[in-house]
Amino acid sequence: MTRTKPDRGRFLSIEGVDGAGKSTQLPRIERWLQSVGTRTLATREPGGTPLGESLRTMLLDPRFTGMSPMAELLAVFAARAEHLAKVIAPAIEDGVWVLCERFTDATFAYQGGGRDVDRTTIAALQDIVQSDIRPDLVLVLDLPPAVGLARAERRRHGAVSVQGTAAGSGAADRFEREDAAFFRRVREIYLERARENPERYAVIDASNDGATVTEHLIRAIEERLP
Repeated sequence: MTRTKPDRGRFLSIEGVDGAGKSTQLPRIERWLQSVGTRTLATREPGGTPLGESLRTMLLDPRFTGMSPMAELLAVFAARAEHLAKVIAPAIEDGVWVLCERFTDATFAYQGGGRDVDRTTIAALQDIVQSDIRPDLVLVLDLPPAVGLARAERRRHGAVSVQGTAAGSGAADRFEREDAAFFRRVREIYLERARENPERYAVIDASNDGATVTEHLIRAIEERLP
């Protein structure tokens, strides 16, 4: 008997400045999708593979503060190339809905907006590495950067108080140590990209309580990806 090929899965990314709630909301979205019978795969960038996680560790390590923006950009896309080849593309082909915490919009926002890397360079790498793979829906959790960074700091120190170990050392990573202007530029790029492509982006007010944010995310998915 010939096995019927499953319908192609969908690809969703969840984006936003540090502290916007991505790592909280993604599992909630996944549980909701699974409750309605959808096969899912949750992943993140940089990361998602052993190579990607190693590159993530390097990219976040404060010891490498001052890394050239181009080196940073190429490391991000190296992790992405492996992630797409080993995880994302095969899952989508197998009919799985992939939920990714950050994807290429984060590169345009952090490396393009934050680091001032030429966006045409980012776009060229996007085409080379991703071919025609793009998220079907980009969910942008929007929050003033100062609020997000305060949340991130509370989270770091909360991890210390509960666990008391290096896993929650309270130390800010290489990106969290950037100044307020850096994160304002990041946020501006996210919102700019959403305005330019409203059919593929949903901007969610992340200043609401967590349950309300979840409801708005689910509604956006139901409306955009019936």
